[in-house]
Parts: sequence; C-alpha cells; structure tokens
Amino acid sequence: QVQVVESGGGLVQAGGSLKLSCATSGSTRSITAFGWYRQAPGKQRELVAGITSGDITNYADSVKGRFTISRDNAKNTVYLQMNSLKPEDTALYYCNAKRLLGRESWGQGTQVTVSS
Repeated sequence: QVQVVESGGGLVQAGGSLKLSCATSGSTRSITAFGWYRQAPGKQRELVAGITSGDITNYADSVKGRFTISRDNAKNTVYLQMNSLKPEDTALYYCNAKRLLGRESWGQGTQVTVSS
C-alpha cells in the first residue's frame, strides 16, 4: 500500500504562485510515476502534469510554461510549482502515484482557488 497526502493549496490572487506537495509513504519503491490531476466543479478530472521515475515530465497545454513538476526521491515527495495562476486554474488538485502491476494510489486532494 502507498499513502498519498497533498498539501499546499489555498487562496491566491490571479498572477500569484502556489507550491503543492505530495508526500508518499508505505511501499514507495513500487511507485513508477506521479501525476498531478485537477477537477473543477462540473468538469472531469484532468491530468495537469506528470513525472516518471526517469524524470521525464509532461504537461497539459493549459499549464505549459507556468507549472513545474519535480520530485525529491529522498523525501518520497513530488511538487507542483504553479506560477502565473489564473482563475481557471481553480480546482481540487489530486496527486496520483502509479505503481507496479497497474496499481495506483490517490490522495484526498488540496483545494486551489484563484481569485480575479
């Protein structure tokens, strides 16, 4: 089992920044990749950014150039640095840990609200 806990969300004005953290514990050696997802009210959950065990990253077009995903293997933690935030970035942000054998673990989410 892998436990996933997100933190760092909050209320910020448009143009501001936030850094989300995703701390994992348990069978962390089984984790192969991470993803940050978000879900706004009335919308489907979407992938925002991902990072593999080889530090290959990918981003949704809507956040390219503004968000950066990174990981600290020693701390079993993944980060999402969000700059130049826009009201449309408002959502519940989830961390997903992809594991061996097709398993995955999700956190409870952290709310990001961007005011205009």
